Amino acid sequence: MTRNIFTIMLLAIGLVACKQDQKNSNEQAPAPVAKEQQKTKSNSSGGLVVRLEPKSDSQASGVAIFVEEGYDIRMVSKFEGLKPGQHAIHLHEKADCSATDGTSAGGHWNPTFEKHGAWGDPAGYHRGDIGNFEVASDGTAKYSFKTDQWCIGCGDPQRDILGKAIIIHQGMDDLTSQPSGAAGARVACGGIIQ
Repeated sequence: MTRNIFTIMLLAIGLVACKQDQKNSNEQAPAPVAKEQQKTKSNSSGGLVVRLEPKSDSQASGVAIFVEEGYDIRMVSKFEGLKPGQHAIHLHEKADCSATDGTSAGGHWNPTFEKHGAWGDPAGYHRGDIGNFEVASDGTAKYSFKTDQWCIGCGDPQRDILGKAIIIHQGMDDLTSQPSGAAGARVACGGIIQ
């Protein structure tokens, strides 16, 4: 399975590199992607590749890969175009990134109706409260997360991440403010769909 994750990560890095090469070699804005051409793709090893697009006039983008490992789901991701420092990452209610500010994705995914908090906090947390990650001085970051509280396409409304969105925020989640951690604007969004 580790080999599959490595292969998927190489694919994701290649996608990001191709996107950057396209930006550098083509000054015109790319044509809009039709709704039928979704940003999430299944690959041969059973994972989902989700491309995140910039929101709120940011340059942030990235790739997140979700892979089943037995009863766990592992998310492996790489981002670019972010401001250095801490940024929040959450799953939101809807795989709808159509709004320019990402608000069409709804609030945090919270199927168990808990209060917002750090992942695993006995006082409560949302199933979408992934946490924070550090962005390097060049605007790039890698982040990995693993849990047995998610599934891909299992149909369990408290675990199934299909139909949700992955959101990167402008700032850090303080892990206490209700209902969303005061993390600021949504700077990147990608829908998790098959």
